[in-house]
Amino acid sequence: MTLTRRDLLATALAAPLLARQYARAAIDPRIALVTADTQSELVVVSLTERQVVRRIATPRDPRAVEAVGARAVVAHTAIGALSLVDRDRLSVAEIAGRMSEPRYISAHPSGDLAFVTDSGLGEVLVVDLNARRVVARVDVGGPARHLGIDPTGRRIWTSLGNSAERIAVLDVSRARRPRVLRTISPPFRSHDVVFSPSGDFVWVTAGTERRIAIFRSDGRLVRTLAADLAPQHVSFGRKVAYVASGDSATLRVHRLPDGQPLATRATVVGCYNVIAAAGTVITPSLAGGMLVIADRNGRVKRFVDVARNAHDACILR
Repeated sequence: MTLTRRDLLATALAAPLLARQYARAAIDPRIALVTADTQSELVVVSLTERQVVRRIATPRDPRAVEAVGARAVVAHTAIGALSLVDRDRLSVAEIAGRMSEPRYISAHPSGDLAFVTDSGLGEVLVVDLNARRVVARVDVGGPARHLGIDPTGRRIWTSLGNSAERIAVLDVSRARRPRVLRTISPPFRSHDVVFSPSGDFVWVTAGTERRIAIFRSDGRLVRTLAADLAPQHVSFGRKVAYVASGDSATLRVHRLPDGQPLATRATVVGCYNVIAAAGTVITPSLAGGMLVIADRNGRVKRFVDVARNAHDACILR
């Protein structure tokens, strides 16, 4: 292919803009990575400027993304792959290892390891981020999906399905030698599973019902709460929990530790996953391709158009 003078001029004019966008993304103290599932991209959103500053090409179907220290792990469910994104260079590297349908990721407190559910294999995988490979795995007895890790990095709970009858409890105190301790039967079919910041409680959402269960970390049910349309997802801020319902297009704010409802905010349809960090709450829309940015009180501050579909997001600092 021969480049014309117009092509060369266009490239020359675009180069400074791309360089500025890269620099802004690299130095911004808070960025969000949003999965553009059908476009095979990660969209970089500045949470300071509340706008898209870069797009990163990835392997096909970047479905879930999770911050692990200064890096992010991406699950490509349809092709059975994982990739690793570096915060400073915003580069994408492959993670080696046998996988089938990697689903969701939890970060080990060390920042060097990640735990990944694989629904196809019915396993939880342990990934060494420095070596960029799977270093251990454990059979959990079902199609593991959402998972939560306690703040000390000693226990993991994972729902065994999208609307699961059982939750597996894992001992990961020896992170490279995980083992299943037991299973718990929630009062409804479970979906999301998230430890509170204190580690004393686990919030479990429903796959089909308008309910949330709060368990003690030892597995005892404390209470159930009313919720909007299932499935719901949970994230935590300072003394509050945020619960997103994509079908109801709502973001609920609850008080910790008792779960007392404080506010309900309107978002957009398809905002299922929710992520809170550093006083900012974000929820991407799988249906509308928007990233909703809210403050610590759940008040929506900006709708950012990011992609055709946006399944998941994370915040890197």
